[in-house]
Amino acid sequence: MKVSTGSVSAHHVRAVLLGGERRGVAPAPLLARAGLPAELLGGAQARVPAEQFGRLVRMLWAILDDELIGFGGAPSKVGTFAMMGHVVVHGSRDLREALRRGQAFYSLFPSGPRFRLVEPGGGDEARMEFDIAGYDDPLHFGAESTVLVAHRFAGWLIRRRIGLRRVEFAYPEPRHAQEYALLFGAPCVFGARRTAAVFDRADLDAPVLRDAAALRVFLRRAPAGVLVRADHGGTVTGRVRHLIGQALPAEPVPTPRQLADRLSMSPQTLRRRLAAEGTTYQRLRDQVRRDHAIAALSGGRVSIESLSRQLGFSEPSAFHRAFRRWTGETPRAFRARGG
Repeated sequence: MKVSTGSVSAHHVRAVLLGGERRGVAPAPLLARAGLPAELLGGAQARVPAEQFGRLVRMLWAILDDELIGFGGAPSKVGTFAMMGHVVVHGSRDLREALRRGQAFYSLFPSGPRFRLVEPGGGDEARMEFDIAGYDDPLHFGAESTVLVAHRFAGWLIRRRIGLRRVEFAYPEPRHAQEYALLFGAPCVFGARRTAAVFDRADLDAPVLRDAAALRVFLRRAPAGVLVRADHGGTVTGRVRHLIGQALPAEPVPTPRQLADRLSMSPQTLRRRLAAEGTTYQRLRDQVRRDHAIAALSGGRVSIESLSRQLGFSEPSAFHRAFRRWTGETPRAFRARGG
């Protein structure tokens, strides 16, 4: 929903208005009260200020008494998210426990949003998997905002951004797919078996560093502070991963020196900072290339030879060897089974 600081795509304005319109709320008066132009209803391609978008969403929350704005299987009454936040910040030792508490809390309600934390055995990935099967969500705003809020709230709990390896969506690529990389800062896979945010398993061990007072501030800034703010920073690891991912596939993978220049530090300092966070440039480069390869092959949008060149491999055979090391199978086998 964001390209530049404090702006929201007009598509997302129309998406939230649809939620109200289907419940009998006329869109034009809402736009006027939010200080937004009526031309948006005519399909104007524009971006709007974040504060007006936040005002629009808050008005719809109040009118509908539904934090899912009509997109969930049933209303999620206003205040449900705040109560979940209190349950999570009181006594959760680490992110793993916090997410499991959130999962248990939302399982008590018919509308959800339901999710589950999955830690596949033997791997270094963790997944938040979301059940959106009951969503009535033709423009996908419900699914996008559910994943986005969960990801950013999890990062807020531990006071640093959680770098996403990829995000998977259980629906075809939408017309506004170019917004997704800006929303999530990670490769996005469409047509997946389930909707999920995939991240490093080690992040689950991070301690929860927020309390009730901090939660009150967080809630006062919602929704604009959560739905709009792009936050690809945090740790040096997260910033490096984002810069590498931002370059692909249009540009070559940045070198350590180029990354250090962009981060205003020396290459030696960059290497030390990454080592202190338990990683290396080579490892992050491979992780980002792996995730872009998985996203591209799952979407079926590019040939394996072209993908090999885009990811900076000297020849397709080198890409084949790397992909087999990453996933245990060849790129063609992975594509054949649909990811």
